[in-house]
Amino acid sequence: MTASAGPGLATAAPLVLGIETSCDETGVGLVRGHELLADAVASSVDEHARFGGVVPEVASRAHLEAMVPTVQRALDAAGVTLAQVDAIAVTAGPGLAGALLVGVCAAKAYALALDKPLYGVNHLAAHVAVDRLEHGPLPAPAVALLVSGGHSSLLLVPDVATEIVPLGATIDDAAGEAFDKVARVLGLPFPGGPHIDRAAGSGGDADFVPFPRAKYRDGTSDFSFSGLKTAVARWVEAREAAGEPVPVADVAASFQEAVADVLTRKAVDACLAHGVEHLVIGGGVAANSRLRALAAQRCEAAGVRLRVPRPGLCTDNGAMVAALGAELLARGVAASAMDFPADSSLPVTAITATAGQRV
Repeated sequence: MTASAGPGLATAAPLVLGIETSCDETGVGLVRGHELLADAVASSVDEHARFGGVVPEVASRAHLEAMVPTVQRALDAAGVTLAQVDAIAVTAGPGLAGALLVGVCAAKAYALALDKPLYGVNHLAAHVAVDRLEHGPLPAPAVALLVSGGHSSLLLVPDVATEIVPLGATIDDAAGEAFDKVARVLGLPFPGGPHIDRAAGSGGDADFVPFPRAKYRDGTSDFSFSGLKTAVARWVEAREAAGEPVPVADVAASFQEAVADVLTRKAVDACLAHGVEHLVIGGGVAANSRLRALAAQRCEAAGVRLRVPRPGLCTDNGAMVAALGAELLARGVAASAMDFPADSSLPVTAITATAGQRV
């Protein structure tokens, strides 16, 4: 469990409490204006590691146990009380239905008890909005590349508070999902992303295996990582069948390079195609060192300005939800009705949840 706090701002800006429970991390953040006051996270990743992936029921139960203590840790880190909170924001979707439901119900309870406005927000939009905590107001428009265990998306963002336009997405496995599956093939622990990054950085040769780059130059902004995952598995199986050792560092580096190559090429191409000068990268895979380095290199060559939050703000956290909530509140966007549902497939075009959307 972690909690961090920053210096406070003048009390003129409203204080927003953000709650995130879309997957396996219970995140609670406190934001005043553009200032992050606290970011507390309780992760259940260790409970899922023995299964090799996230188990929805385990995640939901972990959120139930962690919610109240994590809220309190965030309040303590920020040096504020619940009574001082001006508004609450919570991830309404997309994500695991049961996990989302825990956060939505908790947020509604806090909002009703405190008589404060509540914003049910989109998880993907929040990954974009969190960058404002690190680099200031978001440029308009921007292109956002969101890469995580559940999502690999390219978005045109004219205004994070009111309009997000999907440009492309994965047609099969998300990038983070591919990392987890390849890590399993290589005998590395779950979650796979950090372990593959670490293995690749231990002297791995990114050119050791020329793994395929699906949809690399197909004229779309879509992604596909299922074939890459399968190619790695078959290469490893063939090596083992021949009685030869598997060079884990080299395979990890080659796989990582293929993912980063496709993601960054598509993202920069989208910026150029739409005449956009700013690229924002978010999601857990945005913490990958090779992705960050290659994105910086290609953006500089193309004259695109790159914005990537620090790794701690790339993974799921309450700070990103609070950041989006603070933006919506400051812009005068109406709060959500209290009967909005947790929506596991909430489209990115719905920045805030509304009553009557499907669960």
